[in-house]
Amino acid sequence: MEKMKIEEVQSTTKKQRIATHTHIKGLGLDASGMAMPLASGFVGQAEAREAAGLVVDMIRQKRMAGRALLLAGPPGTGKTALALGICQELGSKVPFCPMVGSEVYSSEVKKTEVLMENFRRAIGLRIKENKEVYEGEVTELSPEETESVTGGYGKSISHVIIGLKTVKGTKQLKLDPTIYDALIKEKVAVGDVIYIEANSGAVKRVGRSDAFATEFDLEAEEYVPLPKGEVHKKKEIVQDVTLHDLDAANARPQGGQDILSLMGQMMKPRKTEITDKLRQEINKVVNRYIDEGIAELVPGVLFIDEVHMLDMECFSYLNRALESSLSPIVIFATNRGICNVRGTDMTSPHGIPVDLLDRLVIIRTQIYGPAEMIQIIAIRAQVEELVVDEESLAYLGEIGQLTSLRHAVQLLSPASVVAKMNGRDGICKADLEEVTSLYLDAKSSAKLLQEQQEKYIS
Repeated sequence: MEKMKIEEVQSTTKKQRIATHTHIKGLGLDASGMAMPLASGFVGQAEAREAAGLVVDMIRQKRMAGRALLLAGPPGTGKTALALGICQELGSKVPFCPMVGSEVYSSEVKKTEVLMENFRRAIGLRIKENKEVYEGEVTELSPEETESVTGGYGKSISHVIIGLKTVKGTKQLKLDPTIYDALIKEKVAVGDVIYIEANSGAVKRVGRSDAFATEFDLEAEEYVPLPKGEVHKKKEIVQDVTLHDLDAANARPQGGQDILSLMGQMMKPRKTEITDKLRQEINKVVNRYIDEGIAELVPGVLFIDEVHMLDMECFSYLNRALESSLSPIVIFATNRGICNVRGTDMTSPHGIPVDLLDRLVIIRTQIYGPAEMIQIIAIRAQVEELVVDEESLAYLGEIGQLTSLRHAVQLLSPASVVAKMNGRDGICKADLEEVTSLYLDAKSSAKLLQEQQEKYIS
């Protein structure tokens, strides 16, 4: 009698997708700013990491606005990883906007507009507001009805009586009917902890009061403790927005209730340009906020990968944009040597015009040595949860030296599949040899093309 087939179903919620740079957790520097040989998922590139560490310090001290940085090095030497390391070091509060040079070529929007949009995405604004809020656990919720004004049999709600309880005491509030709509939208019931903003009437449901928490964890509710202090309190609320958010919010006309604006909301609007005039108005308001101390500027990071894909128009625009008072830190990355600036016959280092190169500080990334390659492959194997023995790692290091680091890392996943088919958990050298024979790398493929040139159409 054959065995019953029983498989475990793995939960999909916990497993995160593993991307190329999942293992980068920061720049891996010690307290004095020196690079540690193997830290935060980074291997080698000590000088580049120390230079990037200084940049991070300057950004934190807000001394770096309007400057630009160029990461230059051969393909597969960790330029994007460095930029992501900088992003991780800065933390989630500093805006980081990555883009690729070829993103600027859109059929609907001007190139400079795409650049400007990304520039504005990389500048954050931290707005501090003092708000009066009522917060507590809802003890009663009763809408008071009156005869409808419009006549007929319907009844309309004139106001809502709501009871809120905190640790210190309880209060009964009489609320506007519009707030009742917000309460229904948030699905507020008795026993929920909510807060209501006094000036705007916005309602936020925080969660269910933990007095109602049962020992059976069947509900997918978030239980929160009863709020401390009085029901009515003043709170300082800090909001982080980017300038692009402000632009977009003001560029879109706010729809009313008539049929035309509803139609407009249904049909997806085309990407519209945000005019310079609107941006200047927003800058005025932002500057006023900053002068009054309501808001502070957080210059973030704009990372432009493959910067040699930009053309002369974009470069001249960048020159101007870097000089503006509201400008983020710009990090360029390129793997080109001396080549033509796109769209011209002018040759220039890294495909960037000389006048822009003058404004940049350049960080070089070095090619990895065999030992470093083996360490990187070991880290990748650990991230992808694969078991690889020492011999296989050394063999992958050799492959990486002959071909490229990316090719060596890409062989890990197919080799693990081959190992499983052969009934093993770990990857051994035989699996790698089998996979290497199946997949060509770029160099050996080019060699084959040269040898068999007459068979291909050229």
